[in-house]
Amino acid sequence: MSGTAASPSPPPTRSRPFRALRAVFRPTRVLLALSLLSLAVLIFLGWCLIRVPVGGGMAPEASPASLILEARDGTAFAARGNLRGEPIPPDAIPRPLMDAVVAIEDRRFFDHNGIDLRGITRAMFRNVFSDRTEGASTITQQLARLLYLSQERSIIRKTQEAMLALWLETRLSKEEILARYLNAAYFGAGATGADAAARRYFGKPATELNLAEAAMLAGLVRAPSALAPTRNPEGARRRAELVLSVMEETGRATPEQVAAARAAPPALRTPPEMLPGRGYIADWVEAEARRLVGPIPIDLAVRSTLDPALQDLAERVVARWLDREGEKQKAGQAALLAITHDGAVLAAVGGRDYATSQFNRITQARRQPGSLFKIFTYAAALENGARPDSNVVDRPVQIGDWAPGNASGGFRGPMTLRQAFAGSVNTVAVQLFQSLGRERVLDTARRMGLRSTMPEGPSIALGSGETTLLEMVSAFASIPDNRVVEPYVVRGVRARDRSLYTRPEVPAQGGRVLSPEAQQGMLDLLLAVVREGTGRAARLDRPVAGKTGTTQDNRDAWFIGITADAIVGVWVGNDDNSPMNGVTGGGLPARIWHDFMVEADRVKTAEAPLPEAAPATTAEAPRQVAPLRGPARVIDTATLRIGNRAVQLAGVIGMRGEYAESMEAFIAGREVTCMPVGDGAHRCTLGDRDLSEVVLSNGGGRAAADAPAELRGYEAEARRERLGVWRR
Repeated sequence: MSGTAASPSPPPTRSRPFRALRAVFRPTRVLLALSLLSLAVLIFLGWCLIRVPVGGGMAPEASPASLILEARDGTAFAARGNLRGEPIPPDAIPRPLMDAVVAIEDRRFFDHNGIDLRGITRAMFRNVFSDRTEGASTITQQLARLLYLSQERSIIRKTQEAMLALWLETRLSKEEILARYLNAAYFGAGATGADAAARRYFGKPATELNLAEAAMLAGLVRAPSALAPTRNPEGARRRAELVLSVMEETGRATPEQVAAARAAPPALRTPPEMLPGRGYIADWVEAEARRLVGPIPIDLAVRSTLDPALQDLAERVVARWLDREGEKQKAGQAALLAITHDGAVLAAVGGRDYATSQFNRITQARRQPGSLFKIFTYAAALENGARPDSNVVDRPVQIGDWAPGNASGGFRGPMTLRQAFAGSVNTVAVQLFQSLGRERVLDTARRMGLRSTMPEGPSIALGSGETTLLEMVSAFASIPDNRVVEPYVVRGVRARDRSLYTRPEVPAQGGRVLSPEAQQGMLDLLLAVVREGTGRAARLDRPVAGKTGTTQDNRDAWFIGITADAIVGVWVGNDDNSPMNGVTGGGLPARIWHDFMVEADRVKTAEAPLPEAAPATTAEAPRQVAPLRGPARVIDTATLRIGNRAVQLAGVIGMRGEYAESMEAFIAGREVTCMPVGDGAHRCTLGDRDLSEVVLSNGGGRAAADAPAELRGYEAEARRERLGVWRR
C-alpha cells in the first residue's frame, strides 16, 4: 500500500428529480391557497345572500292612521302612531331637500354604483385625523338596510347591505333610489318619510320646504330620536348648521343661499314631547277617535275637549296632595275627572304617574262606590213620593246575618231625609233600599247612567258593587240637567282634505231621567251634603252640590261635586285594594276637589260679550226687541245676573239661602233666554222650562201681586204639597 492518504468524499446532494418537484409544487401550493380562499369568500357571500330576508318589499309597510291630538283650542298636545305623509314621487323631489340630503349623507351619490370606495377612504381619513365623525354608507346602502335588513352591526349585515346596494343600482334610477329613501327614512317624533316629517315639524308638505327647513330635516336622519326638534331643539339647530356648511362646501348651495337660510331659521309648528300626565287622556282620545272613524290609513288630526290649563292644574293638585299626604295616609293613587254639563271632558288624571303605570283609573279601574251609590236609592225614594223633609229613623237594621252600622258607631233616631243624606247615614239608606226594592233602585240607577252590573244582596245599598269613576261622574251629571249625560273626549276628526267626524253642537235631547220633583229634591239633598254634612271640606263661596263615598276599611274614598261650571269627581285608593289610613270621601278627595275648583276659578276664560239688540230694518217697521241670552248666575230666586246685567223674573218674589243655591245648581251656568215683558221684568226660559214656573212650582219663592193667574196656580200647587217655603 502506498503511503498516500485518500481524499475526503464530497457532501451528499439532493437528486435533481426532487429539486424539480419542489419547483413544480411551490406555485401549486399558492394556487391552492388562493383557491381555498376564493372558495371561502364565495361560501361566505352565498351564506350572506341566502340569509337576506325575503319579502322586504320596495315601499314602507302600511300602518294605522297616525294622530295629532289637539286641545279644544286647537293647540296640539300629543302625536300618536307613525306618521306617513304622502309618498314623494321621483320626479317631484324638492330640490332643497335633495341637495341637503345628498350633501350630508352621500355627496357622491350621483357618481357611484352603490358602493363609494372613495367615500370610504375619505371617511376613514377624517375619522382618524379630524374631530368630525363621518359615515361611509351610501344612500343606496341605507335604503337597502331600511327595506330589507336590521340595524345589527356585523360583517354579515354590512356584506348583505353592499350586495343589495349593487343590485338596487341595477334595478332603479338614482332619482327612484333617492325618492324611496326619503319615503322610508325615519325623521323622529313618529314621522316616517320626509313628507310626514315636514308636516310634523313645520306644518307643510315636503314640496314647500325652504332651504333652512330642508337642512334641519336632512340632519335628523342619522340620529332622529336624539335630534328630533320636539325633544332636542338646540341639537337639531346645530346639526342643521352643519348641513348648511357641508352644502356650501360641496357646492350644493351658494354662500348667499346659506347666509339667507341662517338668517331665517325654521319656525317649528309642532307639539313638544307629550307631558307625562297627559298620557291618560291621550290614550282615551286616541282610542275614541279610532273607534269613531275606523281603520283609515292616513294621517289624522283629532280635536279633543281637553282644556290644557285645567289639565295642568288637575295634575298639579293631585300630585301635590299625594306628595303631602299619600305616605302618611297610605294612599298610593288618585284620579280626577272634570266634565262640563254637556259631558265634554275638560281634564282627566288617570293616576299618579303615567310613566310608571298606564292603567287609567278613570275608565278602567272598577272600584266600590260606597256611599256614592246612595244617590240612586234616594232618587228612587223621591220619585216614590218622599221629600227632603220626610221623616226617617236612624235605628239598628238586621237583614239575615247582616247588620249594617254607621261610621259614627251609634244611632241618632228620628231625622229628616235631608239630614240622613247629608250625614251619609247607612241605616236609613238600607231601609229605603229594602222598602223600594232592588229593581226599582237599579232601574233609577240605569236611567241616571250606571252601566255596571251590580251583585245580589242588600249590601249594594251601601255601594258594595263595582263601577268606574267615569260612570259615577256621568250619573251625577244627569241630575242638574235631568237627562243622561255621556262624557266625551272627541269634538272632531279630520284628514288633510276633509272632515271625517264632527260632534253635533247640540246633542239630541233624551227624555227626563227623574221627575221634576225628584230632580229638585236631589239637588236639595246634594247641596245639604256640602253645606252641613260630610262634604263640608269642599265648600266654596258659591253653591256646591256633592256627595262623599267611603268603602269598608277605607279602601276607596270618593267625592263628586257639581257646580254651575262643571261636574268633577275624585277617587283616592290603592291599586292592590289595601286599606288606607282613615281616608274618607270627606277628607283627602274633598280637599283635592276643593283646591282644584278654587284654582280653576283663576284660570277660567272670560265670558263672551252678549249680543246687542238688532235695529229695525226700516223706519216704518216696528222695533224688534232682541232676547237677552247668556250664562246665568243666581242672586236670589227671582233675580239672575246675565253678563253685567241683573234680570228680574216676572211674577216672582225671590228668596236667598238654600233656595237660591238649589236654583243655582239647577241652572248650572247654562244659557238662559230672557224676553222683557214690561216694567223691567222678564220671562226667562232654560231649554223648554219657564224659570218663573220652576221657582213657584217648587216653592222656591212667592208669587208677586201682579203675577198672572197661571203663575199663581203653580204657587197654590206648591203650597198644597208643602214644598219649599211652604213646608214650615
